[in-house]
Amino acid sequence: MKTLLSLKIAGVITGLLLSLPVLAQQGDSQSLIAKGQYLALAGDCGACHTNSGGKAFAGGLAINTPIGQIFSTNITPSKTAGIGNYTLEDFDKAVRKGIRKDGSNLYPAMPYTSYSKISDEDMKALYAYFMQDVQPVDVKGPETALPFPFNIRLSMAGWNLIFAGGKPFVEDSTQSHIWNRGAYLAEGLAHCSTCHTPRNPLMAEESGKSLAGASLGTWFAPNITSDPHAGIGRWTQQDLVDYLATGRADNGSQAGGPMLEAIDKSFSKLSPADLKAIATYIQSVPAQSINATSEKLTAAAPEISDISIMNGTAPEGAKLYASHCSTCHQASGQGGNGLPALYNNAALRRPVADNAVMAVLEGLIPSKGQAMPAFSDKLDDKQVATLVNYLFTTYGDPKVQTTPERVKALRQGGEPSPLLAIAKGGMIVVALLVLIFGWIILRSRRKRR
Repeated sequence: MKTLLSLKIAGVITGLLLSLPVLAQQGDSQSLIAKGQYLALAGDCGACHTNSGGKAFAGGLAINTPIGQIFSTNITPSKTAGIGNYTLEDFDKAVRKGIRKDGSNLYPAMPYTSYSKISDEDMKALYAYFMQDVQPVDVKGPETALPFPFNIRLSMAGWNLIFAGGKPFVEDSTQSHIWNRGAYLAEGLAHCSTCHTPRNPLMAEESGKSLAGASLGTWFAPNITSDPHAGIGRWTQQDLVDYLATGRADNGSQAGGPMLEAIDKSFSKLSPADLKAIATYIQSVPAQSINATSEKLTAAAPEISDISIMNGTAPEGAKLYASHCSTCHQASGQGGNGLPALYNNAALRRPVADNAVMAVLEGLIPSKGQAMPAFSDKLDDKQVATLVNYLFTTYGDPKVQTTPERVKALRQGGEPSPLLAIAKGGMIVVALLVLIFGWIILRSRRKRR
């Protein structure tokens, strides 16, 4: 009896020992998937690859660019509509080099120039997450159809030769661990430079002007270098951490547009340690003085009386403010009840008025907290320009003003890229050269006869 019991116990122990490697492997797999999910949040993949009201990562989101609309693709593990047939090598080439499985080039609206810095280990984790944890969606979104010659994806191969080709991040041994972690995230997954670095005529990031501020066509991504005047050199580390976590900071800054989306869907979901690391790195970026404001602000918040509004003598901007803004921001713009004050507000201390215009047109709708409604259907272009100019004159930098024409352009998605005109001009030149060449050949043949 004892022998039989001993054999049973030995069998159970043997079974447990044999199952340990399998359990360990399953645990490692789940850990890798969880890491990949976190990295996908850090890379803000869902912001572009999930359409409003659509299924996660199924694509179909229209991304407005200066050369036309680009539709994001399905990156679920669907074998018919997504990336289900991608190997790790295929996935790596798409994410870090901008080359699809079929060999065609992606447009740099996909920030592969930044993602090239992702480490090999993190690429494996991302691949595990997308292939094993994301639900497949067997629906393809609309095809991108940019105007000629941008619809020829092969042209991106030449662009990549000049402007892409980055390599995985290499730590700087002279810097701290927290700085290196922040640099890895900010330069790579978080792709901060994609929005905040000016671009050259060929739409590539300008060398030597990293994070110095840039127009995104509609919203303006400000200078976030360490310059105390043009950038965020006066911000404390806690200001920056709070801003990334919530979209607001005590220095009068609140996020809007693409940055608000990045905070809602990405930065706010990162760990406090990673937010501190990003802030540490960003605050060390060399100062750039471009895209600064004049900062000709009034000495103190103005005291505005309702008398002129009531007797009709107030300027049109003041009337528009009283009708549409004062309920939340108060008569003198002092804010309250969780709503920001307008005096010393960062939106009114920008080199251009575009962000204030876009806030009025589109509103500010954070995932948490109080929202600002959109007024695009209530105010025409002239009224928006009048209201925004009043805000800058009264609460911000009076030298910064806008026009109804600029409001119209922003309402329509921003000015088209000069590349479109250049391309059309080039097409005309090519057509003329073909005609001239054809005429020369025809004339030569006639002479021979």
